[in-house]
Amino acid sequence: MFFENYCCFLDLVFFVTTDHRAVKSGRTGAMEIFPESVRKLWDEWELRSMVLVSLFLQIILTIFSNSRKFTVAIWIRILIWWAYLSADWVATVSLGTLSQLGDSEGKHDDMDPNYTLMAFWAPFLLLHLGGPGTITAYSLADNELWLRHLLGLVVQVGVAFYVFLRSWTSRTPLSFLSIPMFVAGIIKYGERTWVLRSASKQHFGDALLPVPDPGPDYAEFMKKYDPEIYKMHRTKKETIGTTEALGLQPIIDGDHGTTLILGRKYINEAYLLFKKQLRHLYAGLILSLDDQQRSEGIIRYVSSEEAFKVVEAELSFFYDVLYTKAVVVYSPLGILLRTVSFLSIIYTLVAFSFFVEMHEFSNVDINITYTLLFGAIFLEIYAIVMLILSDWSIVWLCSSKRKYTLLTNWIHRAITSFPSLTSGKRWSRSMAQNNLIDSCLRDKTKFDHEVNSFFDMNKFLERYWYMTWEKVDDMEESIYSFLLEMTNDVRRDLKKLLKHRGAYVITKMGDSISRKLGWSVVDVEFDHSILLWHIATDLFSYYDDDEDPYPKSARCKISKCMSEYMLYLLVMCPSMLPKGIGKFRFRDTCSEAKRFFQQRRQSISNRKKACRLLLEVETKIEPSQVKGDKSKSVLFEACRLVRKLKSLEMELGEKWEMISRVWMEMLCYAASHCGWAEHAQQLRRGGELLTHVCLLMSHLGVSEQFQILEGEIVPKAIPNLPPPFAPLPFMGGAKAFVAAA
Repeated sequence: MFFENYCCFLDLVFFVTTDHRAVKSGRTGAMEIFPESVRKLWDEWELRSMVLVSLFLQIILTIFSNSRKFTVAIWIRILIWWAYLSADWVATVSLGTLSQLGDSEGKHDDMDPNYTLMAFWAPFLLLHLGGPGTITAYSLADNELWLRHLLGLVVQVGVAFYVFLRSWTSRTPLSFLSIPMFVAGIIKYGERTWVLRSASKQHFGDALLPVPDPGPDYAEFMKKYDPEIYKMHRTKKETIGTTEALGLQPIIDGDHGTTLILGRKYINEAYLLFKKQLRHLYAGLILSLDDQQRSEGIIRYVSSEEAFKVVEAELSFFYDVLYTKAVVVYSPLGILLRTVSFLSIIYTLVAFSFFVEMHEFSNVDINITYTLLFGAIFLEIYAIVMLILSDWSIVWLCSSKRKYTLLTNWIHRAITSFPSLTSGKRWSRSMAQNNLIDSCLRDKTKFDHEVNSFFDMNKFLERYWYMTWEKVDDMEESIYSFLLEMTNDVRRDLKKLLKHRGAYVITKMGDSISRKLGWSVVDVEFDHSILLWHIATDLFSYYDDDEDPYPKSARCKISKCMSEYMLYLLVMCPSMLPKGIGKFRFRDTCSEAKRFFQQRRQSISNRKKACRLLLEVETKIEPSQVKGDKSKSVLFEACRLVRKLKSLEMELGEKWEMISRVWMEMLCYAASHCGWAEHAQQLRRGGELLTHVCLLMSHLGVSEQFQILEGEIVPKAIPNLPPPFAPLPFMGGAKAFVAAA
């Protein structure tokens, strides 16, 4: 694969350069079909236009790329995707074109001054190839291709240096001014390659591994072994360990930083959890009981709003590490490199303005050079401002054990002076909605087979035409309360919760309800349950809607939002759910629903009428007995489930309470069974509620990656800690129920 990519890269450069050389020498080529005036214009503006386009793409990436972290707008993703793929290509082709200029300029001493000025643009193209700090990888796959970028670094620096040597002349200071720009360009390109390597799966995990520990010298120990002394030492160690394990030890918040910036008081705790736990979860490493107690001490005893704020800030750090230059930029070495790069560009601008005789060059080329210089300075200043206003600066302030210095005071004032830039928007706070009955009733997928097979238009319509979005703010408290309830009920064995996907709630409702509904969450696969409960929830919300206004209550809304979100995951993000045949079931169910509605289209005047027609179908015989194994449709199984729900001897409000809790349990099951690589992929699409729930569960100890390591003492009793929703002292800046970092 690597060899094929390298060959494609060389073929591209060879094609561009040889085609350009053919045009320059007058040989027959693709450009011969155009009039002479057009070819002349292209020869004059080919390089100039590509260099300006390269700068334009860098500006787009710098300004817009970070917004994909907190927006779900499709146009933003398309814009960033186009700019990301085009930026490297344009800069590479520009360098290839530069390397072919000057072939016919004659002797070295008679070199065209305009070529010398154009050659001065080569290090700017290296700067562009380094990319902005706000995006290094469009997806996680780009991080795995860091070797390709390393090869690109070697090749492109070699091409730029070749252009530099060919244009060298002592008659103008331009050749000397290229040196500081080369320094800035190599720094930026090297940063990008290093960050891609650091974020690749293998190197990310290797960096977290501790130093190998051989343990005590067993051979030396046995020489001095005394059974009585060893027994006394062992007893004392167990006593101390048991005492420490009886509760989470409060520590002074000053150990983690006493400076809490207004509006950013969760950042320090979020960074602590990111550093000590989230990185290890993503790398697939095992966490200890101490890690669980540390995270639980921060998350369990706060409000739902505070818990979700901590988690979203934590995931924001995670996004920065995977998709931006945060690993390098927010480090002492990175600050030094950024300073050197910025000063190099400033020096070049000043020297170019004062020491270069402008009358020797074309006015157009001089203006383009100034545009490149001011553009580079703008990008650097923008990056510095974003660095100061970022969460990483808050961490640096909070981690400082000294009192405020003049510098920290200035940064503090700068951060709080820009509320629009520091509002803390770190993800979209939205959940996608996909409704099966709506999509079947609308049925916009009317494209013929040939068009659909080539463009995949039906899938496009499913993804963007039928999809709506809902805010998650109304869901947070219910989800958080449900997580606390589950973890409190199964305190001694939290891993049991990883197996529940609706049975926990239904079992708690009693044996009668469990007998009626248990089959829908226990006896069928998970994707089967999602489709069953999605259709049943939708149909049940229209049952007796005219007679009882309760379906419009909060619990009904939560149930419907959860139901449509889980269907969206099943259809659009199946890799985030446990493996199954959910897509087959969805397609078969849609096919049966469309046939049902098509046969009764004269009677269906609105959505409510369609739902009632479905509920009027008699379902005494199980649909599976009629259909067999060929069709995986669950449409009328869901109608049977609705009848079971209607037959329950409960108030309508209690039924909606139970339905919403079943959906929250399914959400938790899906979250805990989704790999962290899939969660990380969704961060670049505005984030998923599923990811935030998964991280909350991990902080509460519900994760397979928590294991009691050898030598750890398991507490025999639950410590007396503050009740749920009591304000955690560290949020006020005094103490933290958190194990020492």
